[in-house]
Amino acid sequence: MEYSRVEEVMSYAEKLGFRRLGIAFCIGLREEARLLDEIFEKRGFEVYSVCCKACGIPKSEMDLMRLHMEMEQESICNPIGQAKILSESHTDLNVILGLCVGHDIQFSKYSEAPVTTLIVKDRVLAHNPAGALYSSYYRKNRFGFDE
Repeated sequence: MEYSRVEEVMSYAEKLGFRRLGIAFCIGLREEARLLDEIFEKRGFEVYSVCCKACGIPKSEMDLMRLHMEMEQESICNPIGQAKILSESHTDLNVILGLCVGHDIQFSKYSEAPVTTLIVKDRVLAHNPAGALYSSYYRKNRFGFDE
């Protein structure tokens, strides 16, 4: 009840002697990733960040539908690539920032460093999935509980 989750991550890293922190982030949370990077660096950590679109694999190569036709190229997310890039940076601890369900699982599986999650992607509930558990509306109308 003293520290925010960000402070807890830094405290944990310091207590274990971790100096190199990785941030695996969704492009939709790039501003949050930038701020977290700054906070970690001010605390004295070496920070390595990698966006979900790392390596730029075009959707066309995978025969996937494009969502943004105005873009010359639209890339798929690459959570395994994110894990490999941070492993090559020899990070001590990796932090997930808003990776999609499934992508977070793949990233965690392939990360050589331990992984913690700071932000879970939930666009409907402002990245607060616990809100669905606290909300009587969700319990009744989405999950079928009688209130």
